[in-house]
Formats: sequence, structure tokens, C-alpha cells
Amino acid sequence: MVELKRVLLVEDSPNDAELTLEAFAETGLANEVVWVRDGREALDYLQYEGVFANRPPGLPAVVLLDLKMPKVDGLQVLEQVKQSPQLKSVPVVMLTSSREEADLARSYGLGVNAYVVKPVGFPQFVQALKELGLFWAVVNEPPPGSLRRSNMP
Repeated sequence: MVELKRVLLVEDSPNDAELTLEAFAETGLANEVVWVRDGREALDYLQYEGVFANRPPGLPAVVLLDLKMPKVDGLQVLEQVKQSPQLKSVPVVMLTSSREEADLARSYGLGVNAYVVKPVGFPQFVQALKELGLFWAVVNEPPPGSLRRSNMP
């Protein structure tokens, strides 16, 4: 039995999302990656609301969260996730280009599990995502209620 854990990618930039998906593909990780384009969509997904009201059950093994986004930014999403009794155990990794100390401090203050600054070069970006993916989607045991797919071929 092979179990694959879903990854929620929250990224407003189509280019960055595509790079992330390509990097995951290059790592060989077969985990399903659900891409949402802003913080509002992320919260809808996590809370089974809006277009995600009827999504398959289960929480993602990890949320890869961009910091600067329209509508609801990454810090607001993080704050709501960590304040929710149903969601607070879901690991959240900030995946951002911001190196600002205030963003780093605020993220950890709100309970982020990891803060990763996106490397500029694609090979370094692939390597960073490989390490992230292997740890959060393969090595780490997600909290109870996280989505697992079983009986894969």
C-alpha cells in the first residue's frame, strides 16, 4: 500500500506556481498538489467553503503559503489557520521571496512551521522544493485527519 499526502500550494503568481509544480515534478514526488491562487481560496479550501464546499475530505499534509497575496495575505491565512481548532495542527510552510525580518518574526509569532525564502535560480529552487517535499510529504507524519490516498498501484 502506498500512501500519498496532498499538498496545498497557495500562490498568486502563475509563474511561481508553475515553477513550483515543475520543481515538484522534477523531484519525482507523486503527491497531489492542489494550487489555489490567493488566501481567500486557501481558507475556502481548508474550511470546505465556496467552490471547495464539496471537495474530497481530509486536510493537506502541508500548506505551502506565499506571503504577499491579494484579498487575504499569507499572514492573515496563517493567523486564521493557527487559531482554528480544526486546522491549527496542519503544518504551514511560508514559501516566499521576502527576507524581511518583520515578516519572519510575524510568521513565527503566528505559529508557522517553517519559513523558506525562494531561491532565485531554478536549480536551487528545485533542490529546496525537493527537500521540502521529501520532508513534509514523505518523512513527516501529518496530523490526524490529513488526507491520505491508499491502495495506489
